[in-house]
Amino acid sequence: MTSTARNAPPRQQPSRQYDGTSPFPTDDHEAPPSGGRRMYVTVTGIIVVAPFVGLAVAIPLLWGSVVRPADLVLAAVFYVVTGLGVTVGFHRGLTHGSYTATPALRIALAVAGSLSFQGDVIDWVATHRRHHAFADRPGDPHSPYRYGTSLRGQLRGLVHSHIGWLFGNDPTSHQHYAPDLLADRGIRAVDRAFPALCLLTLGLPFALGWAIGGSWVTGLTALLWAGFIRIALLHHVTWSVNSLCHVIGQRPFRTRRFDRATNLWPLALLSFGESWHNLHHADPTCARHGVDRGQLDPSAALIRLFERVGWVRDVRWPDPARVAARRVQAG
Repeated sequence: MTSTARNAPPRQQPSRQYDGTSPFPTDDHEAPPSGGRRMYVTVTGIIVVAPFVGLAVAIPLLWGSVVRPADLVLAAVFYVVTGLGVTVGFHRGLTHGSYTATPALRIALAVAGSLSFQGDVIDWVATHRRHHAFADRPGDPHSPYRYGTSLRGQLRGLVHSHIGWLFGNDPTSHQHYAPDLLADRGIRAVDRAFPALCLLTLGLPFALGWAIGGSWVTGLTALLWAGFIRIALLHHVTWSVNSLCHVIGQRPFRTRRFDRATNLWPLALLSFGESWHNLHHADPTCARHGVDRGQLDPSAALIRLFERVGWVRDVRWPDPARVAARRVQAG
């Protein structure tokens, strides 16, 4: 989002040996935040807090109003479109290269993901690639084990991994972690358009609510449900994959040392299959995260649909031998 992140030096694992239980070593020579970084944190704060401010303002104004079915339908549609923009576009496509999309679809998914209000596309991808490079060890930008494995450390770490990391002075280098996106003119254009897309993701629900209901009050109720509530819910579902899906759940597949990614089934549908996080960390480029029977993965289903209509190719579907090799054998 800022030149600070684009020019930040790549984070490397500290030289001190990490034992898997101690707090991460701190960088005693870390420079104070620059003006650009302070601006980044300010904008991040606005993005995180704005939905809740909107809720606090809108609820008293609309108190006693009937929840209209149109508001809930709009909220569901915007949640699905923007959520799949993050999971299929930002994550499985741009971050991990699980498939190759046509240029038009690549841009459309990047726009849809940007409408989620989770940050500009290049910074999102760079940060997530860095997370995989250092999963749950020093260098990971949002590990719940940052403060160790004691009860106090775990509670503090969960807060950090869920939301606290967004406000730290720990930028991720775009040149190091996302040079391919910096070289993509279309993705750079979407990245620069992020502030306008933030306005659009709030303006569209209001405009559609007004058009459907015929008054500014129906526009406000649509903004409340399809704007603020939808954004807040998607934020916390996404952040829960960072936090809860590294602490709670099952680990049927082997991951790298110290990587504690888990499968957490209650989040599967809301996260569009992202909470089958253990397999994802065991095989990051795989287009399907829920590989076992009964594991719903709507993101993989959409990728399959795109493949059938010819909009994506070279999809990296699960390889049975590779999945079996990574599975933890019972007993």
